[in-house]
Amino acid sequence: MQKMYSKTSHSEPVDKLAPKDETVKFLLDYSKALSVIDYNKLKFEALLN
Repeated sequence: MQKMYSKTSHSEPVDKLAPKDETVKFLLDYSKALSVIDYNKLKFEALLN
């Protein structure tokens, strides 16, 4: 089973796979706005918008 997952299933080179600029911008903006607050053993996520 290990050998099944080690081979790529597509013939396209991996270096051609790249995210769109909009996707990168969205993820960076989201990560800047996300705040995780630890309180005792609880975690609260807040989106600071």
